[in-house]
Amino acid sequence: MQEFEKLGKFYLGREYNIQDNRPEDNLLLYDSKDLTTHAVCVGMTGSGKTGLCISLLEEAAIDNIPSIIIDPKGDLSNLLLTFPNLSPDEFLPWINTDEAANKGQSPDDFSRSQAELWTRGLAQWGQDAPRIRRLKDAADFSIYTPGSSAGLPVSILSSFAPPPAAIVRDSDLLRERINTTVTTLLNLLDIDSDPIQSREHILLSTVFDTAWRNGEDLGLGGLIENIQKPPVSRIGVFEMESFYPSSKRFELAMKLNNLLAAPGFSAWLEGEPLDIDRMFYTVSGKPRVTIFSIAHLDDPGRMFFVSLLLTQILGWMRTQQGTSSLRALLYMDEIFGFFPPVANPPSKLPLMTLLKQARAFGLGVMLATQNPADLDYKGLSNTGTWFIGRLQTERDKNRMLDGLETVEGSSGGRFDRKQMEKIISNLDKRIFLMNNIHEDHPVIFQTRWAMSYLRGPLTRSQIKTLTRIKKDSLPAELPAPLEVAGTSPAIRLANLAPRSCKPVLPPSIAQYYLPVRSGSEKGTTLLYEPALLAAGTVYFADARSRVASEREITWINDFPAGKIHPGWENARTLDISLNELEKIPDDESASYNELPESASIQTNYTSWSKDLRDWLYRNEVLSLYYSPSLKSVSKPGESERDFRIRLQLEAREYRDQLTDSLRKKYAAKIASLEDRIKNAELRVEREQEQAKQQKLQTAISFGATLLNVLVGRKNVSRSTFSRVATTASKAGRILKEGKDIDRARESVSQLTERLDEVQKLLREEIAAIESGIDPATEKLESKIIKPRKMDISISMVTLVWIPFRLDSGGGIKPA
Repeated sequence: MQEFEKLGKFYLGREYNIQDNRPEDNLLLYDSKDLTTHAVCVGMTGSGKTGLCISLLEEAAIDNIPSIIIDPKGDLSNLLLTFPNLSPDEFLPWINTDEAANKGQSPDDFSRSQAELWTRGLAQWGQDAPRIRRLKDAADFSIYTPGSSAGLPVSILSSFAPPPAAIVRDSDLLRERINTTVTTLLNLLDIDSDPIQSREHILLSTVFDTAWRNGEDLGLGGLIENIQKPPVSRIGVFEMESFYPSSKRFELAMKLNNLLAAPGFSAWLEGEPLDIDRMFYTVSGKPRVTIFSIAHLDDPGRMFFVSLLLTQILGWMRTQQGTSSLRALLYMDEIFGFFPPVANPPSKLPLMTLLKQARAFGLGVMLATQNPADLDYKGLSNTGTWFIGRLQTERDKNRMLDGLETVEGSSGGRFDRKQMEKIISNLDKRIFLMNNIHEDHPVIFQTRWAMSYLRGPLTRSQIKTLTRIKKDSLPAELPAPLEVAGTSPAIRLANLAPRSCKPVLPPSIAQYYLPVRSGSEKGTTLLYEPALLAAGTVYFADARSRVASEREITWINDFPAGKIHPGWENARTLDISLNELEKIPDDESASYNELPESASIQTNYTSWSKDLRDWLYRNEVLSLYYSPSLKSVSKPGESERDFRIRLQLEAREYRDQLTDSLRKKYAAKIASLEDRIKNAELRVEREQEQAKQQKLQTAISFGATLLNVLVGRKNVSRSTFSRVATTASKAGRILKEGKDIDRARESVSQLTERLDEVQKLLREEIAAIESGIDPATEKLESKIIKPRKMDISISMVTLVWIPFRLDSGGGIKPA
């Protein structure tokens, strides 16, 4: 069998001869890069559509490409049913007991028959248990059930958080994000969501626009508060009360509040945040196959979640660097109602935007449906690959042909409608037509056997079983935030009675106060503790690595005793901006801890500043990760996880570039040999035809001569002898023609062997590229960059007062 384990190539099946109803030898290896121009899969129930799409997702996982899957029916959860041992015991918990009963089999017998069926089916397509293990280990497979506790929980609150800065700065992108979010939310409340006519839409859009431009995080509670007390006093030229009276705004707030308080809605707010980066990769950088199962939701709930998810994916996409390789995959099964030809549901705009723009970022979009009439084919003109299976009605076929004609017309291709209609009408189960704009002509193929066990939609209890281990590993709750960023009660507090008045210092010593974060508490007093504040900038540069980075330091430290230098290795980072520092205390009646004597001498601060600069020069370094295989250095501040994720993309780009280069290098040789083989085969045909004609003429001549002899001529004439000699000569030429045929055949054989050698060399060179880089497991090295002394700047070393709350019992906590 032809080799199919090729990175960047998806093994989908085998080419199929539809005239003879038989599979051919050539495997269908789909180039993963072609998915950057997106794909559509259409086929009626029973066509094998689910098996084809799951096979494609399996290949993507093996190629370390992460996927987000929207599953309205529940079939795609079968991706988690991979059984490396192919044993009946592995199949038993997941079999369809109704199907077993219909066949008159016990669960044990049915699971045994399913195990045997999958083992045989995989073997017929050159697959085995080790390949299933490879698939299982390649990615992290998870099922999320928004609005339900059956699978992993996911919280939608992140959807109301400010989008990335790149989107906020772009008015068009921000308006698009706000419009989708508001339309989706109002759709859940069953409120008319026309962006121009609906005052609810206009008010909520204004609230989101104001909050997001200010970097504010809007939860549902904050949204309700902003509806009652809007952040603006006017909408257009009208006062808020004239445009939308407070009594009517209260009604809208109540609807949202009722939604928030409704039984079961809390499930929408629990679990992991809807963070797309986390849905594509684990904490360690391993690719994920994340399935959002929404079969349990009603239609408004599905539309609500799908629209929010697509909007979040759009926001994630905007933050990625451009690439021509496939970075990630978004797959949506059964898009009926989400991308209609006429209506504009909340899901349509973000989906349309993804189809138009995702290619530049390496995000492939694949859509599937059994309802061709429900597709917006003008929108799908951006789709490069169509997988078409068996269709149910003539209406479906005609609608499908209309769509293909639209796509071919937009890409400048020629479309033979009659030929295409004939092909589509003769498709059988698991037989598909692939129309790929990156290929010269459509291809008919039979889908391979899926490695995942296709048992159909999973039950709620089965989903619970699959996700129980993952649920148990989730943290019970998020860690509590620090009350005062950058400080803690561990700061040294002098064992002295607090002074009620502030120490007097020379005017040359600047004093600052950290802002008080907590409100005043009954029975407590404000106490300020002195500390040493240091701020500066360290610049790192390395031309060879093309790294240029600036690190700002804002540290607090204890004052040293006497004139000795502070221990800067013990300094703590202060996580607030210098602009937040205050020059006067929060409370004039506050108490102050005693100031060390060294803090009152101005020359000490100058000495400590010089000492800090020397310490930074000796100790401060920029530590980066380095990939020896790709000669790539991490970015400053980039985690190992994010660096490995970026390396996977760089490796894929490097692999695609080299394989394309190799194919171009060998293309001329292969084409030349194929032409020579074709000409040699034509020569064999000519030689065979000439030999055939020569045999015929010789036979006729010999027969005529023999007839003259047999008719009884007594005297054999000279002409008869001449004909006998001619016949003998022709017989000699027959022998010569036979040798010419043998030489022609030998030439074909030699050229074919040469072609095989060239193609083998190409495969070996590509295989060497594919096996040479594995960013997920490569041992990374450290790249250390030290600053020059001239690149260290100290802006201040001075006194700062840190606020605490002191209660009557002597308890102290940050203020």
